Amino acid sequence: MRFSKLFVPTTKETPKDATLPSHAYLIRAGFIEQLGSGLYNFMPLGKMVLDNIKSVVKDEMDKAGAQEVIFNFITPSTFWKESGRYSAYGKELLRFKDRKENEFILSPTNEESAVEMVRNKITSYKQLPLHLYHINTKFRDEARPRFGLLRGREFLMKDGYSFHEDEEDLAREFDLMHETYTKIFTRLGLNFRAVDADSGAIGGSGSKEFMVLADNGEDDIIVCDKCSYAANIEAAKRSKKTSKAQKPEFNMMSKFHTPNINTIEAVANFFKVDKFYTIKAVIKKAIYEDKSEIVVFFVRGSDELQEVKALNACGALELEDASIDEIEKAGIVAGYCGPAGLGENINFYIDSELKGERGLICGANEKDYHIIGFNVLSFKDSRFKDLVAVQSGDECLVCGGKLSITKGIEVGHIFKLGQKYSAPMNANFLDRNGKSVPFFMGCYGIGVSRLVAVAVESKHDEKGMIWNKELAPFELIIIVSSIKDEEQMKFGEEIYEFAKNLGIKVILDDRNERFGVKMSKFELIGFPYAIIVGKGLKDSKVELITRDGLEKKEISISEIKECIKELLS
Repeated sequence: MRFSKLFVPTTKETPKDATLPSHAYLIRAGFIEQLGSGLYNFMPLGKMVLDNIKSVVKDEMDKAGAQEVIFNFITPSTFWKESGRYSAYGKELLRFKDRKENEFILSPTNEESAVEMVRNKITSYKQLPLHLYHINTKFRDEARPRFGLLRGREFLMKDGYSFHEDEEDLAREFDLMHETYTKIFTRLGLNFRAVDADSGAIGGSGSKEFMVLADNGEDDIIVCDKCSYAANIEAAKRSKKTSKAQKPEFNMMSKFHTPNINTIEAVANFFKVDKFYTIKAVIKKAIYEDKSEIVVFFVRGSDELQEVKALNACGALELEDASIDEIEKAGIVAGYCGPAGLGENINFYIDSELKGERGLICGANEKDYHIIGFNVLSFKDSRFKDLVAVQSGDECLVCGGKLSITKGIEVGHIFKLGQKYSAPMNANFLDRNGKSVPFFMGCYGIGVSRLVAVAVESKHDEKGMIWNKELAPFELIIIVSSIKDEEQMKFGEEIYEFAKNLGIKVILDDRNERFGVKMSKFELIGFPYAIIVGKGLKDSKVELITRDGLEKKEISISEIKECIKELLS
């Protein structure tokens, strides 16, 4: 490719809404353009990177035995109603009607489409396992699209769906996809971790996210300093927390007058105890499909509630902060709420680490009173849930090492769905005993278009992007300093043709531009290597620049072809 023929509408100005390097550089370098809120067109260079990612993903998925299909972007709502997700998914699901008043959705995922493709076609365990995948457009009506490709509304995704005769075979495929995704992200040159994750709107019995570690990551990841344990903060677990602070000694459980003592901080100071020995009440309004209610979550005073865990505990669609009026109407005394004697109609959950604990302080459900010496006993097991947000410094549940928090960007997610979709959609097969049972399913996603931005967040500097050879639109650029110099142009053409014949992705900068302009474009766009054909040619020298670090090296023209071979062929 010759630069003079390439459509690369670069700009010096950073978009006003671009807060991340990937958003700014991809637009400035002419890889993408914004069409609307959360909507982006891919221009030639961006499309090349996208195709490189797709090629790696497809290669590894095919090697793993998955079969490529195409599910329709527009899905009849009837399938989503069968699975139960049509009303439960939320406002991110874009629903619409055609001219005949038939209801459709723009697919954010394709579990239902996959089930529809397989049911009544795969009828026996002898035809299993089966893994279907596609790389296609998705749409989520994000409330606040931002960060460019990292949080868009329309995006390209690889999603795959596997079908199995039992949970054992599903677990085998889950492990295979873990291995396959590891190969994909390794080939793409990304610094990533596979972490335990919450299954969210997809559901199922277990899931893992693949997170690329990046300073500008949108997710908090808990990692251990001794072992490989890692988890999204929404699903992270820890060893049961202990405290070296002196435990209060109460002769018996009793109610104590605590006028105007209505915060954990005030309670701890009043009784001169560590907050670890108090119980905090977090009052939320839970929104369900057909109702809402006040729900109370109890955690240690030294802990914080993790809202996704709380959401999963009560099974709500979303949680909101409850207003003072709503709290009072429910019969709860804000600031003095405790698990003992809470109203019969109030739903509540207690963090699992509090189970069986004795001698604590909690609200007495009466204004200006707390209970001292409270024992967390005699509650049903169903009341106890994992509710706390794991904090930096907590102990690892696996090895006892120290946990810390880092930032990451989700690029892949694998799920064990079980029979969550096949059962309600009556997608059955005959098992080894001749019994009709629903398929056991897994699903596996990779954010293909998001990976373009993730790669930039992983590797860039103050001048622009830094692509690795696997992802780069071109691996090598030949920059002719002055196209008016016949010798420079002739040698530039010679090296260009040589690299092209080796199968190297090479571009020749043959534009009639100042050398400084050409260099700034190279630095912004981020091709891995550049060969500068300039004034040094008179001394039989050219310059090789490695974009990562902008290292420069003079090479004789007699050695440059061998150098190209060693670097790129």
